[in-house]
Amino acid sequence: QVQLVESGGGLVQPGGSLRLSCAASGILFSSYAMSWYRQAPGNERELVTTITSAGGKTNYVDSVKGRFTISRDNAKRTVYLQMNSLKPEDTAVYYCHARRYNAPAYWGQGTQVTVSS
Repeated sequence: QVQLVESGGGLVQPGGSLRLSCAASGILFSSYAMSWYRQAPGNERELVTTITSAGGKTNYVDSVKGRFTISRDNAKRTVYLQMNSLKPEDTAVYYCHARRYNAPAYWGQGTQVTVSS
């Protein structure tokens, strides 16, 4: 059974930081590209960042460049999202996503991030 379990969300003040984690089981983690998506109320789900299977390449949506960093530890089967200088517009449910060529993609259940004073 495949599971992607996110953790680390919460309430933080503007300018603060959070680190999200996504622990994977049931897949060959090191063969999957991993992404973080987010969805704010009333909005479509948005791709925030992706890291390749070996971790050599990353990309980010413009709105988080320079503030967010994705990383992965294939030995721990975990992907991380370090979020700094958080803004109220970063408030959303953050989802972990796993994909690879010619195989099903998987989603986590999501973790709420709220940026508010």
